[in-house]
Amino acid sequence: MNFSSIFLIQIIVTILFSILATIFDLKKNFVPDWLNNLLLAFGLSSNLILTMVTSNVKFILASIISMLITYAISYLLWQLHLWGGGDVKLFTSIATVIPFGINIEFLNIFPLLSVYPFTFSVILNSILVSFPFLVVFTTRLIIKNKFIKDNADLLINIFNYNALRLLIKNTLNKPVKVKDLEEGMIVNKYSFNDDHVCQLIEESNGNLKVYKSKDNEFKYYFKSRSAGGITQRDVTLLKVMCAQKFISDSLCIKLGFPFTPSIMIGLIIALSYGDLMMLITKNLVLVV
Repeated sequence: MNFSSIFLIQIIVTILFSILATIFDLKKNFVPDWLNNLLLAFGLSSNLILTMVTSNVKFILASIISMLITYAISYLLWQLHLWGGGDVKLFTSIATVIPFGINIEFLNIFPLLSVYPFTFSVILNSILVSFPFLVVFTTRLIIKNKFIKDNADLLINIFNYNALRLLIKNTLNKPVKVKDLEEGMIVNKYSFNDDHVCQLIEESNGNLKVYKSKDNEFKYYFKSRSAGGITQRDVTLLKVMCAQKFISDSLCIKLGFPFTPSIMIGLIIALSYGDLMMLITKNLVLVV
């Protein structure tokens, strides 16, 4: 088996796992850890095999370095609320399997490679192709929203600040019973006065965070601290607090944008055509 065949297997497996992640994200609104862990393990093992076969340490070394750098960058963007924790793990897993760009001669695939790691091309491609998905996703929510149907004049006054704020609030938020909460859901602002709730949330060390409220009626509010949503520990805590009447039986969650379809398409573009930023820059230079 030659190098191109091994690289082709890595590409096929990575694309298949990206498709599975997309299906889970669209149906369940999260990417399971086992899927990302399997892909990460495949990346390390396949590149270790390449190192052993070739007696060249660059394959496993590049895989580990790419994994660590990609995790650090994508984790930072997760902290900035740009995507969820499952997306961070998927980017990291992809980086482990394919640490640098690949040319497959017998398939006549020669993507335009960038000066930075291959996964950065996938990230940039994903962000660029996500905009059409974001427009479709938001439009679909607006069309399905009963509040918008009953207040169609909001769409006419969309450039009015108050109308736009109300439109966003009622489109991207959804009331959910506490008993129906699931891991990965993004809890929106929930106001309360009980100091004991503050203590319980702070001690849980999950993905919920308490803030001081500027509202005269309430002293505090809590919400998800990042786009990763609540953990299973948070879900259990909220259900316990609800059962003990510390909080009400329902709260609002934010409807997160599923980013994995963009990651899948960004990956395919990076493998077949290359880095979109490099392609755009190249075309601009040629035009000028």
